[in-house]
Amino acid sequence: MCRCRNLALKPRTPKMKRRLTTVREETPKNICNSDFAIYAMVTTTAVLSYVNSLNGDFVHDDIPAIVTNSDVLGKDSIKQLFLNDFWGTPMADVNSHKSYRPLTTLSFRLNHALAGLRPWWWHACNVALHAACCTLVARACVTIARLQRPFAALAALLFAVHPVHTEAVAGVVGRADVLACIFFLSSLLVPSSNKKCVWLSIALGALSMLAKETGVTILLLNLAFDFYRCWPFIKRSIGALKIEKKCTVLSIRTIKVLVSMGLLICLRLALLQGTWPTFSPQDNPAAFHPSFFVRLMTFCYLAAFNWWLLLCPWSLSHDWQMGSVPLITSGWDPRNLLTCAAFGALLLLCYRCVADLEVQRHTPAVVGVLLLVLPFVPASNLLVTVGFVIAERVLYIPSVGSVIITAYGVQLMWYSKPGSKAFLVVGLVVLAASGVVRTHRRNTEWKDRATLLRADLVSLPQNAKLHYNLANFLRETEQQEGAIKHYKEALRLWPSYASAHNNIGTLATGIENAEYHFLQAIKYNKYHVNAHYNLGKLYKKSGRTNQAIVMLEKCIWLQPRFVQAHMELLTLKPEGEKRKILSKLVTLEPNNWEHHVLYGDWLRSKGLANPASRYYLEALRLSFRDRHSERPLRSDLITFRTTALMYRSLGQKSRILQLLTRWHTWRRGWPSAAAAHMYLREWKLKMELEGRAQIYSKVVNPLKSTKCFDHSQLAVASEPSVDSKKSTKETNSDVIKSDTTIKNETKTSHSKVFKSDSKDNIINNNVDKVVKQQSKNKQCDSKKFGTKKSVSISTQIKTTHNKSEIGLKDKKCLHRKGKKNNGVMPSIRAPIAEHILIKTY
Repeated sequence: MCRCRNLALKPRTPKMKRRLTTVREETPKNICNSDFAIYAMVTTTAVLSYVNSLNGDFVHDDIPAIVTNSDVLGKDSIKQLFLNDFWGTPMADVNSHKSYRPLTTLSFRLNHALAGLRPWWWHACNVALHAACCTLVARACVTIARLQRPFAALAALLFAVHPVHTEAVAGVVGRADVLACIFFLSSLLVPSSNKKCVWLSIALGALSMLAKETGVTILLLNLAFDFYRCWPFIKRSIGALKIEKKCTVLSIRTIKVLVSMGLLICLRLALLQGTWPTFSPQDNPAAFHPSFFVRLMTFCYLAAFNWWLLLCPWSLSHDWQMGSVPLITSGWDPRNLLTCAAFGALLLLCYRCVADLEVQRHTPAVVGVLLLVLPFVPASNLLVTVGFVIAERVLYIPSVGSVIITAYGVQLMWYSKPGSKAFLVVGLVVLAASGVVRTHRRNTEWKDRATLLRADLVSLPQNAKLHYNLANFLRETEQQEGAIKHYKEALRLWPSYASAHNNIGTLATGIENAEYHFLQAIKYNKYHVNAHYNLGKLYKKSGRTNQAIVMLEKCIWLQPRFVQAHMELLTLKPEGEKRKILSKLVTLEPNNWEHHVLYGDWLRSKGLANPASRYYLEALRLSFRDRHSERPLRSDLITFRTTALMYRSLGQKSRILQLLTRWHTWRRGWPSAAAAHMYLREWKLKMELEGRAQIYSKVVNPLKSTKCFDHSQLAVASEPSVDSKKSTKETNSDVIKSDTTIKNETKTSHSKVFKSDSKDNIINNNVDKVVKQQSKNKQCDSKKFGTKKSVSISTQIKTTHNKSEIGLKDKKCLHRKGKKNNGVMPSIRAPIAEHILIKTY
């Protein structure tokens, strides 16, 4: 029975196998769901790890790269953005840092257009980009590195919570590394099966390079990984001496990638404008050491130390310069052991990868080594000299290779030693939790500038640069004693620190002490511009004019666009040389209204009224360019007052009215040029009609040249009384007095242009006097003419001059004996008082 039962059960086993196969056919759906769960988990972990960085401020390099960068603030055009470096300096400038990252700058500009300078949104954008990058890491671990999904999720989680990423994520400027990593991994994930995908991968690599220069290494990595996957076919073709189809396709892809990479590198070198970035021994001391062996040992140790930071990111700092890592000057230095251990482990990994080329069983190790080494090569000082010793932000992309190697090691131990699974789980939980805690703590240190500097000084008390930066912060916050203390500590750690000498000289009490520190700064750095400028101002203050001129001229020779030095020279040079300096100031800053006013003042003092008026009008136009921005001075009132006083001294009252009309037009902020043009045309038409009315009145009444036309036509002919004669004399005497007052005011005007106290009251008083004078000239005292048999003015004008009634509604006495018409038109008088009464907009 048992045998029969056994025989009867045999045919049923295939059916059970069929059922299993049907279940397996549904696995792709489950795999998709598991992938979505992995991405959601990784994204959530990344956001939660950096959620406390959202309340941080702009710190460290965020200030020059964002807050004061005209490319980010939208003051420069998009075209100029692609011609400037990452810090907003033209690439052709000798002082340029030569870091070309226009894609990152464009993202900053978009951020500013949407949210202004509110740091929360900038940090939120960085966290979102980091979460997207973690998702791409999980995808690359599954498809490229071929890790099993649980261990791919582990690698992505370790990447999400790695504390070494805090500089790239919590610091806004670190977005360059995050953006470069996104395009880097996107290019790696693009399949190279067809031609379009190859060009797409190259385009993504170019975008990664435009986000940060190290992104160009993705093309080399793609090429190396392509050779690794096709190595069996390459080996078989070499053995059979026959080129297979896949090898032909590989060679075509290789040519495309190499040519594209060569063009991108040539383009990047062309952007250097023939000059390399200049660094100092303070930035990278090892690069300037004369001994080759010292440089080699130090650079190799720095590479090993960077790998140690990926394995144990406990001592972190945003600045590793000036004494943070002492040079290795001897072969017996114990730090060489760490270098040997690191390079020995790397050689073992490389041997494992080379031995596995044909079988390809350890693909995760190969991908991990490639991602660890190749993106770090540009920052290793082996190819080019960089301007830093250690920078945690450059480890953002190499850390992908580090977590892949770690996750692959856990995967091998998980299956090779099943008894150690519990220990592995506990160890991984502790590792992930410690990463989250360290990341949260580091994010709080990036909250503001003072907290970051004090926290890093705890880790690196021997760093002179950190003491210098903290002293600068204390100096800005009016803590002079603390600033001097840290400046002296920086000089103790680094005696040739020229900038520390310069800054402590600005805080020194005695003139001799300040002069000593300025001279020391020039001694250690003869190209220190600020030291020359400060020493020149010190000589000027102490009365040594010739020495001050020498220092300021040396400052301008070092930096021709130093505007402050030109301003100081302007006060020291004789009158004959001031015009050249003023012309240079206008050339350096053509949009600065103050320079135009200064040039106009100088021309006016020389009696050149027409050129002065041109500069005054240009200053008035520039003062209204940024009308919506907060200005400490009412520059439009200053320039208007200066120009009006000059016109009044020349007796050009019609130009004063035209200037007032233009000032009113610009002040109202009409965005349309056509609207302003129509306003001016209306004013011109009124002036023309007034002129025609005066000419016609002279033709009709040629004998009545001493009396007001309106009243003479409307009043009954009678002899003027004694009272009217007296009133006429009083009116004439008032006019003469007002004219005398105006001339006296003109001589004593034009004092200090840049004082902002009571500028509105000054302009209102001066223009009100002009208005009162015009009103006295306009009105004809009613006592002069009789009140009997008077007729309506409008009726008289309509029956005589029907086409000129607009100009005769507000007619003035313009035909006084012995005086010429200065062009003061009556139709503008009413708007003048209205405009002057409006103080602010």
